[in-house]
Amino acid sequence: MSAIVILVLGLAAMAAGYFLYSKFIAEKIYRLDPDFKTPAHEYEDGVDFVPTNRFVLWGHHFTSVAGAAPIVGPAIAVIWGWVPAFLWVVFGTIFFAGVHDFGAIWASVRNKAKSVGALTGDVVGKRARSIFMIVIFLVLLMVNAVFAVVIAGLMMNFSSAVVPVWGAILVALIIGQLIYRRMLSLPMVSIIGVVALYALIGIGPSVPLQMPAEVAGLSGNAVWILILFAYAAIASLLPVWVLLQPRDYINGLQLFIGLIVLYGAIVLMNPSMVAPAFNDNVPAGTPSLLPLLFVTIACGAISGFHGLVSSGTTSKQLNRETDARFVGYFGAIGEGMLALAAILAATAGFATLADWEAMYTAFGQGGVNAFVEGGAFIIHNGVGLPEATAATLLTVMAALFAGTTMDTGLRLQRYIFQEWGEIYNQQWMKKPAIATLLAVGSCLLLAFGAGGADGAGGLIIWPLFGTTNQLLAGLTLLVITVMLVRLRRPMWYTLVPLCFLLVMTIAALLIQLRTFFEQGNYFLLVLDIVVLIAAIMVAMECASTLKRSRAEMAAEQK
Repeated sequence: MSAIVILVLGLAAMAAGYFLYSKFIAEKIYRLDPDFKTPAHEYEDGVDFVPTNRFVLWGHHFTSVAGAAPIVGPAIAVIWGWVPAFLWVVFGTIFFAGVHDFGAIWASVRNKAKSVGALTGDVVGKRARSIFMIVIFLVLLMVNAVFAVVIAGLMMNFSSAVVPVWGAILVALIIGQLIYRRMLSLPMVSIIGVVALYALIGIGPSVPLQMPAEVAGLSGNAVWILILFAYAAIASLLPVWVLLQPRDYINGLQLFIGLIVLYGAIVLMNPSMVAPAFNDNVPAGTPSLLPLLFVTIACGAISGFHGLVSSGTTSKQLNRETDARFVGYFGAIGEGMLALAAILAATAGFATLADWEAMYTAFGQGGVNAFVEGGAFIIHNGVGLPEATAATLLTVMAALFAGTTMDTGLRLQRYIFQEWGEIYNQQWMKKPAIATLLAVGSCLLLAFGAGGADGAGGLIIWPLFGTTNQLLAGLTLLVITVMLVRLRRPMWYTLVPLCFLLVMTIAALLIQLRTFFEQGNYFLLVLDIVVLIAAIMVAMECASTLKRSRAEMAAEQK
């Protein structure tokens, strides 16, 4: 089948989701109020609470939630065939991710921009909040530790990407000053930023910077990881308008340009879907499609991490409540478009089926490499860009997205430590610098304590990311559902995705439990049991809370 057909069907469905379904959710379910005073105005402090232009905020939100996951997950999941991956990305984006991300912003804004973890204590109960905080901490630990490994690996393997990746930070700092100090118009600043960023991408192959294999007894990979965490720590303490917002905004623009180039190359080249629609010849050891598809593709369909960003940083910057639809739902659409590009690159970006099968020799293969190699093949044959330049373009795209997610992730982890200080009355933990040190320290402890001198410890617990992340999404949907019940509004639009996620997550955890036992991996076995118990407790908490809320409503009506 022609990749153009898949591209058009996917984009048309997502467009319908935004213009029709999100409009219905905004007007009939969440009932956004343009006159509601958002926390960005009520608590404006110039650091975390900053009223922000919705286009700039969309850039921050979208690039923070995207990261490398909407590339990695779909590019791995196509091993089962491109049809299941395509359907889950499209319908997951429309009916799951958009409602979840949009709802998390709305719920937080309506509750003084509290994170969804802290909000759980008010809406559901202290027991649910305790579960939530543990799950949140695990997810952020995984995201920060693993994305550092991903970015370090990209810079070790693609030295031409080093200058563009780090040069983008300087561009972002300048853009922040131009927007907030010089008050230049957003279109002008956008042009300056995009031109500067793509100039760096063009320069990259001419000035490759290769980290030595060993520095002071540490591997080159480990040195990059340390540098990345030092940078992320500084970035998490800066006011959001200085670096976080402009960096994410420019990255959002470069992603759309990159998608236009890739999508345009598909239209011009008209490649065929080389990979099978349904793969009956999966490599040995590949788990079953159900339920693993729904936890392998998290970002790009629905992801609990999005709820953390929505309620952690985005809600503190929302200028008007009505902006939540554009920022939250359209942010999910943007990520769905990136996941769709990853599917097309990883299935139509190979000359033959044999070439595709050589990439996918085992479950877990493909990922970023399949996206970069397949996408570069399509761009080269479609628009004539040299494959090396095309590969640099896609590598920088992946690295910048992973970097912005890591920036936001560490800031969110700092917020979690500060919220723990608030909950348990530990004043010292509420200080930003100390909370940041605790966040970085916990990530480095996992990276180097479990991973040795290479700093790859995050990869050890990464197999549990999909299930833990989807459990987190279920918890967020639970909070939104309870709020809707108490407001006497229809709850099925969040309750159905919540129940689906809980069923698939618990099933996946049970399958992984057996796998870890057979492998003799008792560390992951114990962690799996902990997450499984949390998932069951969430399901029970969901049932009891909804029952209690409905009983309270019935009593009030008498």
